[in-house]
Amino acid sequence: MTAITEDHLTDSIADALQFISYYHPRDFVQAITRAWSTEQSPAAKGAIAQILVNSRMAATGRRPLCQDTGVANVHIAIGVQARLDWHRPLQEIVDDAVRRAYLLDTNPLRASVVADPFGRRQNTRDNAPAMLTVEMVAGDAVEVHVSAKGGGSENKTRFAVLNPAASVADWVVDQVKTMGAGWCPPGILGIGVGGSVDKAMAMAKQALNEPIDITDLRARGAETAEEELRLEIVERVNALGIGAQGLGGQTTVLDVKLRSFPTHAASLPVAMVPNCAATRHAHFTLRGDGPARLEPPQLSDWPEIDLGDTWKSARRVNLDSLTRDQIATWQPGEQLLLSGKVLTGRDAAHRRIAQMLEAGEPLPVEFRDRAIYYVGPVDPVGGEVVGPAGPTTSSRMDGYSEMMLERLGVSVMIGKAERNDATIATIARTGAAYLIAVGGAAYLVSQAVRKARVLAFDDLGMEAIHEFEVHDMPVTVAVDSRGGSVHRDGPMKWLRKPQQA
Repeated sequence: MTAITEDHLTDSIADALQFISYYHPRDFVQAITRAWSTEQSPAAKGAIAQILVNSRMAATGRRPLCQDTGVANVHIAIGVQARLDWHRPLQEIVDDAVRRAYLLDTNPLRASVVADPFGRRQNTRDNAPAMLTVEMVAGDAVEVHVSAKGGGSENKTRFAVLNPAASVADWVVDQVKTMGAGWCPPGILGIGVGGSVDKAMAMAKQALNEPIDITDLRARGAETAEEELRLEIVERVNALGIGAQGLGGQTTVLDVKLRSFPTHAASLPVAMVPNCAATRHAHFTLRGDGPARLEPPQLSDWPEIDLGDTWKSARRVNLDSLTRDQIATWQPGEQLLLSGKVLTGRDAAHRRIAQMLEAGEPLPVEFRDRAIYYVGPVDPVGGEVVGPAGPTTSSRMDGYSEMMLERLGVSVMIGKAERNDATIATIARTGAAYLIAVGGAAYLVSQAVRKARVLAFDDLGMEAIHEFEVHDMPVTVAVDSRGGSVHRDGPMKWLRKPQQA
């Protein structure tokens, strides 16, 4: 039997992390295409169209689907009879693969991992370490599942220990109602039922790597209690009307994947981990004959979509001459195409601004009557102005809204997902507005950026304050100057009674 070497494993994981950064799994492309073809909500259909166009662009350009290229999650199942030529701890081997993948000069991926989570939270700069799990299984091969999990969806993870008589479906639906749109639907829910706290969580995340097959399951009908539960949850969640990006629509989840395990008689542990519209994972098996080879999807897997048709009724906005009176004419759900200069800034930049103000220090940037975009872009390559640059979850900046809008005079905020009530009230009080770009369309959005330069906080890396000059950047009005919210009103239009699963 030929040995499986460290190089076999490292090369395969590094190649897989690059592969999944720009290729959606084929089953995901097919599932989201079905959702796009059947969606009746214009806002949601337009958002899904952007996700699909972005997906095809990323595949052809071999650039990241999303600016949040994720934390590397690696699950390795080692056959008890496998012959291994490994001489270092497995974590070290896997971390070498992560560093190689994320620092590749032809397609650098964004490093999002920070060390010392209780203290300085200093970026590791290479996205290591990986989140590694290992199990021993039958056989003489090594099976590896590699995924890249973004923070927006990971932050919406839920766990509870229910009463054994409680309804898992009821709990899941209740949790989805409170999750908002920060996990970038439409996506997939991974659910783990039973076992222990850690077992349920592990099952939920591992379930996300399974093929999307809900359409086939509907066609043949459920044969087990787990399949019945999957069908019920899909139907009930989609009936909530949340829709793509929380804009209101018919499809919030593309599938629900579920694993279960025996548990204590007094317990019913349930974990739920969502996957976003940038679902990224790959599976391969090593048998000692060299690194794995992954088969890319065919371009024929994607539908032909002309975004010009989607945007033909959009209002064009010049950010460089924008006034509050013009902002006051915008309506929730309206599509805009932005041109002009926009500042960028997210968590770390907002935190530093607050510290400087408290210390009485002058700010390096003038914010009054400017637009600020919550983004941490990928580094550019070749002739790019900027790498993939999609929005981050805006709710993390809610605590700074009064500072930015009232004290510093920002007029427009751009991000993704909903804002809290206090932020919406501040928006209305200041005559500002909040716009959303489509999460999961980062490469598409980056094509609108014509110039980019760092203005401040260069030491923060991807969280530095940039100035982008954009042309026809597509956004949707999420909160208007009167406090009207598309995330509040949109889903209400598409709320329906679930059909019998």
